[in-house]
This record gives sequence, C-alpha cells and structure tokens, in this order.
Amino acid sequence: MHASLASLYGEHLDTLQERTRVALERGGFDHLVVPSGEIHYQVFDDRDYPYAVNPQFKAWLPLTRNPGSWLIATPGAKPRLLYLQPHDYWHVVPEAPAGFWVDHFEIEVIRTPEEAQQFLPRDPGRCAILGEPRSRLGPYVPNNPQLVVDYLDYHRATKTRYEIGMMREATRNGVRAHAAAERAFRAGASEFEIHLAYCQAAGQDANDLPYNNIVALNGHGAVLHYTERDRTPPERSLSFLIDAGAGHAGYACDITRTYASDTGSEFQGLVDAVDAAEQRLCGKVRAGTDYREIHLAAHLEMATILRDAGILDMAPESALETGVSAKFFPHGIGHYIGLQVHDVGGFLASDQGGTIDKPDGHPYLRLTRTLEPGAVVTIEPGIYFADLLMAELRASEHAGAVDWGKVDAFRPYGGIRIEDDVLCTVDEPANLTREGFTELG
Repeated sequence: MHASLASLYGEHLDTLQERTRVALERGGFDHLVVPSGEIHYQVFDDRDYPYAVNPQFKAWLPLTRNPGSWLIATPGAKPRLLYLQPHDYWHVVPEAPAGFWVDHFEIEVIRTPEEAQQFLPRDPGRCAILGEPRSRLGPYVPNNPQLVVDYLDYHRATKTRYEIGMMREATRNGVRAHAAAERAFRAGASEFEIHLAYCQAAGQDANDLPYNNIVALNGHGAVLHYTERDRTPPERSLSFLIDAGAGHAGYACDITRTYASDTGSEFQGLVDAVDAAEQRLCGKVRAGTDYREIHLAAHLEMATILRDAGILDMAPESALETGVSAKFFPHGIGHYIGLQVHDVGGFLASDQGGTIDKPDGHPYLRLTRTLEPGAVVTIEPGIYFADLLMAELRASEHAGAVDWGKVDAFRPYGGIRIEDDVLCTVDEPANLTREGFTELG
C-alpha cells in the first residue's frame, strides 16, 4: 500500500466516527457493534461456503478474511477491535494484527468466538448491532436498527479519499486482468481458459473476486449474467464480452468490455459506437445530476445507434417512450460501487430513509439519487440481441420498425456492453477505469 494512502486512513476513520455519532444519536444507542461475520456450512454437508466479510465491518478495517471478529465504535472513544486468532491446526491462523491501521484501534486478541462477550459493551440493549442473524453471540443479537442503517448507508455513497485510493488499486488489478483476458480471446482460448487467464493476471481467484466473472463468447454475450464458461472454444470466435471486476482491501472495481475478432466488421462498428456513447454518458456524472436522467439519456443514445445502423426505423424518443429501446437495452445504466459491487443506498431519499422511485417502465435501475461529489457509479450501456426479447419485439405492434435481417445477422455476436467506474467530483468527473487502462499502457 502506498504511504500516501496510508496517511488518509486516519481521515477516513474520523469520517466514520462522525457518521457513527450521528447515526447512534438518531437511533438512541450508545455503541455501534459490528461482527465480521461467520462461516456458513452447506445443509446436509460439512463443506463451507466461501466466507464473505460483513460490509459494515470492512468499512472500518482492511480485513476481509477474519470471521468471528468484532468492531466496537463508541462516540468519544478509540474504536475497539476484537480480533479472533484461534488456536487451530486444521486451518491457517490469522497473523497477529499488523499494518498501517493497528494504531488506530484498541485491539483485544481472542482465542475463541465466545471470548468476545467479555469485551463487548455490558448492555446489549444500548448497542446498534449490524450483521446477519447467525452472527449472534449470547445476548448480542444483530438488530440492524433502520434509523442507524439508513443513515450509514446513505452517507456511504460519498467516498472518502482513502476509499477512492482503494478503488484505484482495485482498478489496477482489474485492468491488468482485462488486458490478459483480451489476449487470451485473440489467441483462441475457451471461456474457461479466458477466465483462468483473468484470475492469474488479477492475482485473485473466484473467492477473491468481487463478483462472478461473466466471460461470454459469441451468442453468450446476449445473456446478461452468463457464467457457464464453456471449456471448449467455439469453432469460430466472433465476439467476446467480459464483465469482470477485482478487489483491493475490501473495495471493488466493475469493468466490462466487448471485442470483435474482426476489427473491420460491422459488429466492431457497433462496439465503437457504444463505446463513444458510453464516454459521453460518463461525462454526465456531475454533482447535482439526477442519475435517472443519465439512464434515460442512455436509452436515447442506444436507440440512436440502432437507428443509424439501420436496425431500427424509429425516432430515439419514440423508441424510449414505447419501450422498444428496452428490448435491446433491458438493464439499468449502472449503480453505486465501493465496498460492494452494487453498493448500498441507491434508492434512499435522505439519510432518514424514504425511497426515490425508478422511472416508469425501467424496473432494473439500481440507483435513483442525485449525484454528489465523492460518489462513484458505474456507467454501462449496452445493446443485445437476446432471443427472448427479440421474440417479444417481433410479436409486438412495433415489429415493422425493425430490420429483422440485420437482427438475425447480429444474433451470433450476442451483444455489447461497455462499463466504467466514474467518480463524481466538484468539477469534471474522473473515469477511474479509463485512467487505469491509460496507466497500464
């Protein structure tokens, strides 16, 4: 970790302490107590699921592999960490706490999960305990008080400078892996082989990555969450869509790219058009902008591309109004990103709760708030030739506005999606993804 980022950690904790003070005051609690989470075992088996740290815990600490630990934050006091370091010969025992963060905490090393009770606040009723039900320990049962959760979730949309630094590090891992994946695609690899090349370049396996990689060749690119990863390469690889992220210290990046094997093809022309439109949309990530308006602008952009390509004979505004554009672009333009890929608070009307509705006819948008400096969002427009949606369109009253010959010609390519992570600032937006690719060279 760079020293400049380490120096920002104290500032980050000061921000969390102040947010916690207000949240506890609103909820009527004295302490914030956050378990790191527990290991889950599969039913009727002794195999455990991959451990996933509680996001409320890793907001404070760069610890992602420490089940059974606890954080205690009390206004006016140094935060306390109960660090589980068990006596164990079956598994690797976590090393003693070390690093840039340790001086910011009072640390108690515990050897069994039950030992945490002697260090937790005496009255569980005065604690806002944020976690999943299975993290209960005696009388310390996660209560997830809504007033506290809403306040913290709302303000988590605004990233500290430390968090932006962590996300830039995650992006460096991601763009390096994306470059390796493209090389594997152009060398004729299978989806599974491309996935392995990605993981190797990122230095992360499936349990480390922030989400399940989408590695789609040819028509598989029309499946929005395609994760099958064929082991055998197709006879001919026409196109490649990869939606894959990487992590760093609990933070995530989320990047999508689409490639054509024939860079002179008509499909490559569509990819280039979507890429250019995506960059224009990234430019709209400005303080004071209603994110819903970016989503609707994306529909107009995609409909314009379809019209200019001769696929759709309809004004972009009409395509949006009638829902035709949604048959080619069926998902939302993006979401918050940070500690979680789909970060929290996207619909909150204020830090006291409430909901900001999605635009009518757009049920899959994951963010409806007005952007503020410090927010990081994804911008991910796309055009897809999905059999189900094309069949619905063909059966509709608008079928005559579509050149079905062109649709059929593009079906083998699946679809196109381009996605960047963009930081809203007080001035020009900062495209973390494009910066990462530029740095990679």
